[in-house]
Amino acid sequence: MGKKVLKTISVNPKKAVVLLSGGVDSSTCLAVAKNEGYEIYALSFDYLQRHRRELDSARMVASYLGVKKHLTIRFNLRDIGGSALTSEMEVPKTRMKTEEISSFILHPSSFIPITYVPARNTIFLSFALGWAEVLEAADIFIGANAVDYSGYPDCRPEYIQAFEAMANLATKASVEGRIRFTVHAPLISLKKSEIIQKGMQLGLDYSLTWSCYDPQTRNNHLSKVKDGKQESRISNLIPCGRCDSCVFRAKGFQEAGIEDPLVKH
Repeated sequence: MGKKVLKTISVNPKKAVVLLSGGVDSSTCLAVAKNEGYEIYALSFDYLQRHRRELDSARMVASYLGVKKHLTIRFNLRDIGGSALTSEMEVPKTRMKTEEISSFILHPSSFIPITYVPARNTIFLSFALGWAEVLEAADIFIGANAVDYSGYPDCRPEYIQAFEAMANLATKASVEGRIRFTVHAPLISLKKSEIIQKGMQLGLDYSLTWSCYDPQTRNNHLSKVKDGKQESRISNLIPCGRCDSCVFRAKGFQEAGIEDPLVKH
């Protein structure tokens, strides 16, 4: 009898489109997806936001975590406005006390700050869905968080569930029964400190991330960071330390018992 010939089956890695802003949550979310074995297609957005420094961080995080492809889509939300991040409105800088932050977290819907960008996550997820359909990737990841956050309505679990339902009604691949899309929000119920601890466990370098809504110039300072094989020079910007995003970041690192590598001296 001749030798039995074994057929070689080519197994394609499972793909995921991951929204990546360059902040703590989205970067940790990418690390989680990577750890779960996904081939990562990272998606960032240059929408002429005030804090475009985050795009430098998105590029560095994508390189550091070894994504398959990193795509940055450019469009102009300043023409729509309606947010301190897409207009000349002043970014709120009222530093909240610890007890005020705790109260705000319990009742976020009572005050949605002007840093809310109208329909932003819906816009971002729509781009992610379109790319996922082309890639035939059933999984989309977003670093939405509904615990230590600014009360944005498009970060809540019910919103994520609603978008997923819509995605499976509005795409050719889903209607034809070829793909059942899942929108993953693995950090949605975690405290910021827990998110940071998870990222540390996964080897994420938080010095590469950025959170501040209103970056400030540091005179006579220019940072150098490793970006893959090339050394890239990023702008001389430092966090303001007083906007909501800076406050929540500081609170998270403090509660995690970890020094924030981005702001340590």
